[in-house]
Amino acid sequence: MNNQPALSKSLKVYQIVFLGLAWMTPMIFFTVYGVAYDAAGGQMVLAYLIAFLAIFFTAYSYSRMVKAYPIAGSAYTYTKKAIHPRLGFLVGWALLLDYIFSPIIAILTFGIFMHTEFPSIPVYVWVIVMNIILALVNIVGIKSVARISGISVVVQILFISLFCLFIIKDIATGQASSSTLFSLHPFLASDVPFTTIFSGAALICFCFLGFDAVTTMAEETIQPKKTIPKAIFLIVCIAAVMYIAISYFTQIAYPGFTFTNPDNAAYTLVKLVGGNLLSSLFITVLIIATFTQGVSSVTSVTRFLYALGRESVLPQKVFSYIHPTFKTPVVNILLVTAFSFLGMFIDLNTAVTFVSFGALTAFTFVNVSVIAHFYIKLKKRSFTETILYLIFPLIGATFIGWLLTLLNKDTLLIGVAWLTVGFLYLFVKSRLSAPFVKRDHSKVTVPEK
Repeated sequence: MNNQPALSKSLKVYQIVFLGLAWMTPMIFFTVYGVAYDAAGGQMVLAYLIAFLAIFFTAYSYSRMVKAYPIAGSAYTYTKKAIHPRLGFLVGWALLLDYIFSPIIAILTFGIFMHTEFPSIPVYVWVIVMNIILALVNIVGIKSVARISGISVVVQILFISLFCLFIIKDIATGQASSSTLFSLHPFLASDVPFTTIFSGAALICFCFLGFDAVTTMAEETIQPKKTIPKAIFLIVCIAAVMYIAISYFTQIAYPGFTFTNPDNAAYTLVKLVGGNLLSSLFITVLIIATFTQGVSSVTSVTRFLYALGRESVLPQKVFSYIHPTFKTPVVNILLVTAFSFLGMFIDLNTAVTFVSFGALTAFTFVNVSVIAHFYIKLKKRSFTETILYLIFPLIGATFIGWLLTLLNKDTLLIGVAWLTVGFLYLFVKSRLSAPFVKRDHSKVTVPEK
């Protein structure tokens, strides 16, 4: 009889939604505002609508696969079960780039903003402090992570609501370019080419990254086959409403808004809307947001490593260990914390490069997994099932795959090099030991039509 401690099932829908939104960080709209604005030719509303549609199909595919396999592992598990174990390993290896560098992005961003507020303290000091705090919070348990995430998300939503109210006030008092709250202009491309808008949408898709991370917490969720799919759609839809609302109001109120530096364009915009008071509040909320993004990122990557360890893809005794008291993967948390100290030596662009390749690769194969599992293996091929299990995931795979090709050459080369390392690891492991998947810890279930 196996008496090894297991992950504690305690999460409900609202907690999963808060964790996903915290990982996604709604305030990311502002951090990428200038770059996204330039890429989309100013047509932010249309760009966000297109990005939402692309992500919606991928979110649908995740909701199908988490019902079929309600266990930790995300895209790795889905590809392994639906297509082939070795391909699943390579997808998981690519996804590892997304998960393991995400905490570094949060830590670096936190350090940069704190250094801006307190110039006398170097960035590396904030990186060390942030790392230690993230480790302690995650070791204590998943409930503490959910509580912190919930508070952060509420604060971010309140700030975004306040920002929109300031713009509405400007429109109502005649201080904005528009005199009405209702306009179709933001939904019309005018003289901006659609290719430009799609380029903006490709970049903006990264603002939705995070909904997929909650699938790694399936084994800590009450009724995961119902809870996780519902949470996925809520996360994507809530984010879309916020992003499109901010884009709409700023586009009708300040159509001639200009900036010189894309990196701090959002700060200029916030100061235009609400003056020094709102801009000071903006910095504070942004710091809180990056902190909780780090908390959620560490939670996700440690659960993913737990899944790989339990399947013996990584050394089982190390990566599948659960602390008997805290019911959390303490060893994984400490390893991720140690790795995240790289934040003292690499820049933000490098970390983002790894995350981009890993996320888009995983998204593509999750869509393909739906087709392989439901349409091919289970032969669900009625008219309705063909739409749900072939057309929808095919649209998602095509769009996300296209976005993957839009990454710059250096990113693709680094990604291919990482996959090559994974392939060599798999080859050596299969030669030196038994097949890397020793046991199947899940029961395959087929969701109701």
